[in-house]
Amino acid sequence: MKCSSAKRRRLTDLAVRLFAQVASLLALGALVWILFEVLRRGGSALSLSLLTKGPTPPGVPGGGFGNAVLGSLLMTFLATVIGVPLGLLAGIYLAEYGGGSKLADLIRLGANILMGVPSIIVGVFVYAVLVVPMGHFTGYAGAISLAIIMFPVIARSSGDILALVPASLREAALALGVPRWRVTLGIVFRAAKSGLITACLLAVARISGETAPLLFTALNSPYWPTTLNGPTANLTVTIFNYAMSPYEDWKNQAWAASLLIMLGVLVLAKGTRFLLARRRD
Repeated sequence: MKCSSAKRRRLTDLAVRLFAQVASLLALGALVWILFEVLRRGGSALSLSLLTKGPTPPGVPGGGFGNAVLGSLLMTFLATVIGVPLGLLAGIYLAEYGGGSKLADLIRLGANILMGVPSIIVGVFVYAVLVVPMGHFTGYAGAISLAIIMFPVIARSSGDILALVPASLREAALALGVPRWRVTLGIVFRAAKSGLITACLLAVARISGETAPLLFTALNSPYWPTTLNGPTANLTVTIFNYAMSPYEDWKNQAWAASLLIMLGVLVLAKGTRFLLARRRD
């Protein structure tokens, strides 16, 4: 009986490991396939002129999506300015002050739920709260919708990262009479700097490909953005519109814009990790 039970456990362990390896290979294969297709199709279409020119009228070849790149950068920057400080403050409360209180548990639950809410729901919410009362689409509403998506990612990630900092660092500083807020900002934050930056980059990567919220808030525009107080050109909605169009030139530009987003996220993540590694050395 014992021999049979041990053999069954070994077979079960082997089956689970094989299943996990096959699932990992399938996921890796899908990722490689996506990257290959984006590189193959977008690489042949991407050029400097696409980044410096605005769109042409439908059916007219040429042009570019430089206005959409600028609009996306502006909204992402504003969303980062709003979402990162609020998310870090929430993470500080969860890790340093909230502990196991009911309010902290409620914040964790709310952040977990908000992370699972489809982004289109966030877009509809901001549309009802901001766009409808204002009477027009606006880039500010788009940035706010992106900040809402960023907030739970940063709050939960930063809270978990700060909680990993050894308690002895806090206790040593507090024993010297350092105020709690200075301990958090000057010691705990410094110890968790790499993880916090990674959490912020993860949130930026999370919103870099969002389309649904911007359809309900910023919409799109064929003009160069001089202000965010109106419909604002952005890269993801431009990709959506161009990919669904019947014009081959626009479809090629959609592939090029997709490659641009992918390369931007990759360079941002790898560049920051490289700089952090050099500073540690």
